[in-house]
Amino acid sequence: MHLKSILNHVEPLKSFVYKRERLVTTAGGSTEIEVEIEPRANGRPICSGCGKKRPGYDRLPARRFEFVPLWNIAVFFVYAMRRVECPTCGVVVERAPWADGKEHLTTSYRWFLARWAKRLSWQGTADAFNTTWDTVFRSVKHAVEWGLAHRDLSGIEAIGVDEVQWRNGHTYLTLVYQIDTVKRLLWVAEERTEKSLRGFFELLTAEVKGGIQFVASDMWKPYLKVIAEQIPTALHVLDRFHIMRNMNVAIDEVRRAEAAQMKRDGYEPILMKARWCLLKRPENLTENQEIKLKELLDYNLKYNLKSVRAHLLRELFQQFWDYVSPAWAGKFLDAWCTKAMRSKLEPMKKVAKSLRRHRHLILNWFRAKGTISAGVVEGLNGVVKLTTRKAFGFRTAKGIEIALFHVLGKLPEPESTHRFC
Repeated sequence: MHLKSILNHVEPLKSFVYKRERLVTTAGGSTEIEVEIEPRANGRPICSGCGKKRPGYDRLPARRFEFVPLWNIAVFFVYAMRRVECPTCGVVVERAPWADGKEHLTTSYRWFLARWAKRLSWQGTADAFNTTWDTVFRSVKHAVEWGLAHRDLSGIEAIGVDEVQWRNGHTYLTLVYQIDTVKRLLWVAEERTEKSLRGFFELLTAEVKGGIQFVASDMWKPYLKVIAEQIPTALHVLDRFHIMRNMNVAIDEVRRAEAAQMKRDGYEPILMKARWCLLKRPENLTENQEIKLKELLDYNLKYNLKSVRAHLLRELFQQFWDYVSPAWAGKFLDAWCTKAMRSKLEPMKKVAKSLRRHRHLILNWFRAKGTISAGVVEGLNGVVKLTTRKAFGFRTAKGIEIALFHVLGKLPEPESTHRFC
């Protein structure tokens, strides 16, 4: 079978024909395949501006367009572009069906690289196909821009809002996910401000915003304000994951302060290597951690350790999630906050004040009957961190935005005659 026959099967070109193919040895000693393309005798060029057929004007020198490699041999289309004389656009270069504008990669090759970039790192993709990181980046960017322009945002019922740190120095991104039956990234913006989140809602139509029934987020004040302003009818849930994370941070703060105080006072370093036995749930402890926690509980009977008291407060709070009725859950929450405020543990008191301040939103967890969870958001955030490591090389927020949408956006792709990977 001739190469031209294969190309006509996988990459048919309307109004153009594949003429001749030849092997070429480059100055560096590598082998390439060049395939000449010619317009059909009766084919009129299409204006790249208005998209209408126009009379020809002249021809430019031959250009090479890189196609999907064959057996790791680079393949290039060679074609002398025609210029057309258009009454609307003037004298412009014709539109070619295999490439866009001045791009030297064929559209098929860009989609080929973009699909591989989901499986490998960007540099790994570049190395595998003897190209550059920049070429892979431009291919991914093309795929993302096409997908964002053609995605469907209708039918969104639940969203999750969160922030992730992507560079040192408290540089954050605001992320919005769809977390109902479809789980995908919907929005990426720099910083974690009201403006960052408001841009997402400006993207949506009134009908789409009206269809959002649930929102899961943490207690970041700018997010709370924008959500209440933009989708007031949605049930806003402050998820248990964020609440318990804040509680664990408080326990660890108590432990570190108490360990330092015991060291200064010359006491036995009982809190050494005690971090995880205090932070983990009892069912997740290893055998050694169970032994360590038992030692701490026995030691607490004599010395009344602050760290153990904070840990026991956290374990008591776990009963909160077993309630079904928002009213009874609210009574338990109020009682727990009172107990925490009387504990004389400043980090735990801070948590209690936060819970009281967001009491209504926390009780929405029970009104939603546990159907919405920011645990999905945290799982997606894990993929975000992995993606930023795999696509190393970018230095701008735009670069990380493209990488995240490429992996997490579930963006559509155009229909093609042949899928190369």
